Amino acid sequence: MESYVTTESIEARARLWLEKIAPFNQHRMELCKEKAALLVVDMQNFFLDSASPTFTSGGPAILPTLRRLLHTFRKAGRPVIYTRHIHHPDRLDAGIMGWWWEGMCLEGSPESEIHRDIAPLPNEKVILKHRYSAFYNTDLETVLRCLEIEDLIISGIMTNLCCESTARDAYYRDYRVFFLADGTGSINEEMHVASLLNVSFGFGLVTTADEVREQLL
Repeated sequence: MESYVTTESIEARARLWLEKIAPFNQHRMELCKEKAALLVVDMQNFFLDSASPTFTSGGPAILPTLRRLLHTFRKAGRPVIYTRHIHHPDRLDAGIMGWWWEGMCLEGSPESEIHRDIAPLPNEKVILKHRYSAFYNTDLETVLRCLEIEDLIISGIMTNLCCESTARDAYYRDYRVFFLADGTGSINEEMHVASLLNVSFGFGLVTTADEVREQLL
């Protein structure tokens, strides 16, 4: 599957996406550095390998962007939290997802690991989840409350499934959502832009990694 975006084109494409959603992306917010955390959603080999049945073509393009953003967050001493979407080998926790999707990301498999280019540090929290939202039946909210987080920067894949679902649930819990146009990816541009439109209209500020980095430096 040919990707709708590449590492070379993502900055230009993101500008076009932001222009397209601009009439709805009106809830401007300044990031509060002391209350901010970065959430990296499901950047696993299962979704980034082109041979996978759930390959997310927009995923590889955002890897350099996320590397730079991770460096900035770590340098600023701000929390980085990862998620991994996994299922039991016997699919005990699959439910309807076992019927909905062709492939399942199984716990303990190499495919379930986070891509080595942006691997978590030993002291960084990794949330294990079984559904789209990173809040659903996980300890993410407990961790955020203990860290006194108010501003959540959402990155990762897929834009229109796990990232958007997490953004909605964050909004419901009164977190201020900063959603990255150039730090999230989907399987095609139509789905990606649709989610950017949805988020900007109802749940958060759609922005770029560089804008977030500038407010952290």
